[in-house]
Amino acid sequence: MWPRWYQAETERTGAGRRDNAQNRDFVTTHPYNLARFDMVSIQLAVACARTGSLTAAARDSHLALAAASRRIRDLEAALGGPLFERHARGLTATPAGKIFAKHGLVLLQQMGLLSAELSDLQQGVARHIRLWASTAAISQFLPPLLATYSAAKPQVRIDLEEQVSEVVVASLRDGRADVGIWVDGPDAEGLDMQLFAHDELVLVLPARHCLAKARSPIDFVDTLVEDYIGLSTGAAMLTRQQQTAQAAGVPLKLRMQVRSFDAVCHLVASGLGIAVLPKAAALPIMQSMKLVSRPLADVWARRSMMVATRAGEADTGILDFVRFLADVGPEHFKASPKAKAPRLNKQ
Repeated sequence: MWPRWYQAETERTGAGRRDNAQNRDFVTTHPYNLARFDMVSIQLAVACARTGSLTAAARDSHLALAAASRRIRDLEAALGGPLFERHARGLTATPAGKIFAKHGLVLLQQMGLLSAELSDLQQGVARHIRLWASTAAISQFLPPLLATYSAAKPQVRIDLEEQVSEVVVASLRDGRADVGIWVDGPDAEGLDMQLFAHDELVLVLPARHCLAKARSPIDFVDTLVEDYIGLSTGAAMLTRQQQTAQAAGVPLKLRMQVRSFDAVCHLVASGLGIAVLPKAAALPIMQSMKLVSRPLADVWARRSMMVATRAGEADTGILDFVRFLADVGPEHFKASPKAKAPRLNKQ
């Protein structure tokens, strides 16, 4: 009987179709003794998969070569089959080795987080909340809000990660994030959402560009003759641009893609194309690079940002944080981008 996880991997990679005696022998009829999988050996196996060299992995793990070799053999004995194929050039992970390395890396990362949170606990941090947010939310709204919340509740650590909107939604579904903020658009089934903020998209242009002379809002489809600088795939504004171009039957001439608003503006300033960016986030960058903006006539240029948790979230700490973001959040800054962050009572 093949172990399910091994069978799934060999079917996915095609290894199960190859007449490989070494892989056919990788069978077990008893549960694995997880007590034998100590963290040093797991780290060593992950390093072997990463480097393809037992010597390099032993050095990275601060082990003597003989001790490292023995640990790998002990792991393979516990699993009932090989994790690596040995050859003159080093090591190649077997299907089982790839699975072990993938999950071993997750274990090591989780142990690192465990160590960090225990250290924080000794310093008075009672808990962590994982917040994943889009670039637009971070660059326009979140810094003063997070500073206010952290000052009022020093026992709560907000772990912020920047991602495109589609990835933020996916992270909530699979449990990598506790709270997510993104631009409305991706399918949010299974999530509890609230309005977080509004923003506006504008065209970003070199000062001497012909469109810079426009006096009225510009239809996006009228700009499709131009080369565009865009954000990474999965960004909400890029998705909307592509959808609009497709509906008009005109290809979007996406010349370059980068990850930050700052990089987009640098490329526009160099004359490599034009771009669409959130007005509030891009304004300081545009001013420093002597770029100009023009409003878009399209309805989708006025956007809503959502804050959400998984459906049925019961953690009171997470719900308290979401309530702060939704109720006391960035609408406070609407009148003036220099407005002070709202006060929050300490608890």
